[in-house]
Amino acid sequence: MKIALIGYGAMGRLIHRLAEEKGHVVAVTIDDADSGLSAAELAGRLQGVDVAIDFTAAAAVRRNVEACVAAGVPLVEGTTGWNDSRTEIESIVRDGGGAIVFGANFSIGVNLFYKIAEFASELFARFPEYETFIEEQHHSRKKDAPSGTALKIKEIVTRHVEVGDIAATRAGNIPGTHTVGFDGPADQITLTHTARSREGFALGAITAAEWIVGKTGFYEFGDVMDEILNK
Repeated sequence: MKIALIGYGAMGRLIHRLAEEKGHVVAVTIDDADSGLSAAELAGRLQGVDVAIDFTAAAAVRRNVEACVAAGVPLVEGTTGWNDSRTEIESIVRDGGGAIVFGANFSIGVNLFYKIAEFASELFARFPEYETFIEEQHHSRKKDAPSGTALKIKEIVTRHVEVGDIAATRAGNIPGTHTVGFDGPADQITLTHTARSREGFALGAITAAEWIVGKTGFYEFGDVMDEILNK
């Protein structure tokens, strides 16, 4: 599989290494020096690759999606913070016959955590004496708060129970910790996911890239996980 990496920071370089270890080829890298490329110019750079993986910034997502659709290249969208443009992005993909798989978090562990959190919240919905809370912690360099992962957890949990504001901490070098808690008058139950490195996110993005090749449509990483779990 020939991969284009859009964004070549710490995550892009990690994906590069892990993809090559899995036998793939990184044929194109798009870095900060290419930030001024138009969608058409970027599409030209993407010719001949099988899939693109984007870890850049929310402001660049539309350009990157337009470029991939124009080039006929499926896209793994790892950037967060563009949910307000989701309807518009989906129209670009579907109208152009493109393909995208996106997610608030590409960690396989986190996506399994989503399912555990939903099952737990469904159980606790039967016991109104328990109140539900969500907490998340990240390093001080992370800009968005609460994180996209925390917002996704809230979206899932609130299908069954009410949740107040998400408590978000930004400090030091915390790698990423998310907790769902259920607090009652006599006890408290907590579910916590703690990331130890970026490798989980990178491997998930590569898994999504392997899955999206040959497909068209607008998918979440949960669709990839569902197919794996239902085999």
